[in-house]
Amino acid sequence: MFDVFATYLQSKANFTAEDLERVRAASVLRPLRKRQYLLQAGDVLLAHSFVTAGCLRTYSVDPKGAEHTMYFSVENWWAGDQESLTTGLPSRFNIEAIEDSVVVQIKKEDFAQLRREVPPLDKVVNDILYRSFVAAQGRIHSAISYSAEEKYREFLQKYPGLALRVPQHMIASFLGITTETLSRIRRHLH
Repeated sequence: MFDVFATYLQSKANFTAEDLERVRAASVLRPLRKRQYLLQAGDVLLAHSFVTAGCLRTYSVDPKGAEHTMYFSVENWWAGDQESLTTGLPSRFNIEAIEDSVVVQIKKEDFAQLRREVPPLDKVVNDILYRSFVAAQGRIHSAISYSAEEKYREFLQKYPGLALRVPQHMIASFLGITTETLSRIRRHLH
């Protein structure tokens, strides 16, 4: 499974064999069963996690028990809570495997050292941070500007195939709409 991560890294920057070996040496493969947590709210995230197989969901639960999905992480995507990882504060989020999954994890301290010593990795991280910022802006814009149907259409366009892997109530939670509204939209579109 590390080979999936190595292929991803090589697609983003020019890594030497030595660079990849340094990354491999710091990496740990962690399998997750369906419904197993990578992180639970209240715990501190201690490692960067890259999804090599499966699908994870990052979500919070409000005081009324309603779930609010922040994002999904599938193959070749990262999963985590950057606030907890960066500050060392307990996370507000749960990260749960929706399917049997495998992640490559690198401890926070090892990752920081790799970024200093392996310049292509630092480039990859900077590119990810930039794309994440742009994606967050787009998500906020959609949330405050689009109708429920427009949000769902955008979801289908941006994440083709994900609707077949993720339960409908989780998609509704991600879009900020009710499951009933999503059902009506899906009936209307079909």
